[in-house]
Order: sequence, then C-alpha cells, then structure tokens
Amino acid sequence: MSKVITAHSVSVDGYVTGRDPRAGHGLGDGGMLFDWYFDGDTPSQVFDGFKLAEQSVRIFDALAGRVGAVVAGRNTYEDSEHFNGGSPHPTAPLVILSHSPVPVSERQTLVTTGVEDAIAAARELAGGKDVSLMGGGVLTAALQAGLVDEVVLHQIPILLGHGRPFFQSLPEHVQLRLIEAIPAPGVTHLHYEVQ
Repeated sequence: MSKVITAHSVSVDGYVTGRDPRAGHGLGDGGMLFDWYFDGDTPSQVFDGFKLAEQSVRIFDALAGRVGAVVAGRNTYEDSEHFNGGSPHPTAPLVILSHSPVPVSERQTLVTTGVEDAIAAARELAGGKDVSLMGGGVLTAALQAGLVDEVVLHQIPILLGHGRPFFQSLPEHVQLRLIEAIPAPGVTHLHYEVQ
C-alpha cells in the first residue's frame, strides 16, 4: 500500500515561510529555504531546472520519484497562486483540501470534507505510489488522524524568527524514528518514520 509522506524545507526554528507570506509572495521573506534546490552542480532527474548538491540530489530525487499525488491545504494553494492550475510536482496530480470552495483546474481536485477524504482521493489518483502532504495545517490534521507514515525535514541552517510554522499544535506527542540524516551544503536532510 502507498505511504503518506511529507517532505519540506524548514528553518531550524520550524518555519516553512518567512514573514508576510501571501499570493505573489508565497514564502514571505523566507525564500532562502529553497536555495538548496539551485545551489548545486547535479541536475535533478525529476524536477527540470533543479541543480542540487550531490548529497542532496540522491534523497530529493528518491523522494520525488515515490510521489504519485500531492495534498495541499488552502493557504499553500493560495500563497502558491493555485500552482498555475497544475501541481507543485511535475507528474503528480494535486488534491486541494479546503473547508470552502476554491477555483480549481481540470488537473486539480478539490476536497472539502476533511483530511481523511483528501488523502483517500489522492491515493486513488496516485496509482499505487505515495501521497505527499504540503502545508502545516494538512500535516497537523493528518498526524492527528494517524495517517502519516514518514516526515522528511530539509533543515536549513537559519533561524527565521517568524513565519508559518510547519508543525501546528497537536493534542498529543508523536514519536518519530530517525531513518537517516544526510548533511549537505546549505541543508541537512532528516528522514523520520512516524511510530
């Protein structure tokens, strides 16, 4: 069965955006969280235009190659300007989780009935591949529902001090087991299994 994973660039203090994220300025002043996508010499085999450090491309492409569908929350969708009618992944369809209607393209699916239904819809679209989660709200809801199998933090060595936190308030502890830690230029890749 496919797994539910999340992989995101995050500051050491846990933010996935800087100050003032919004449409047209999606990461606020936190754009450096994704510099490692372009600061290397090794082209990604999954994402055109990405050139990563040799240490990073192995984990990045392995994870990206597993993804068959993406679930994103409303804030991520809006801040990313609806992904221009597509998806943040070059081949995986997008499922948007929102409590109210939002405009979607024919390449996107809207689910308004909760994270369980959004992940179920993504699993159908994924064709046996994994489902990737984007956004702190979606991740928190999926963790609360016990639906997340793996968490990957691409930790950037910066303290942003403000922005959108990746992990929101949870009603209980979530135990993680470290699978691997890979230091690379400008980023440390921390791959966990949810216990």
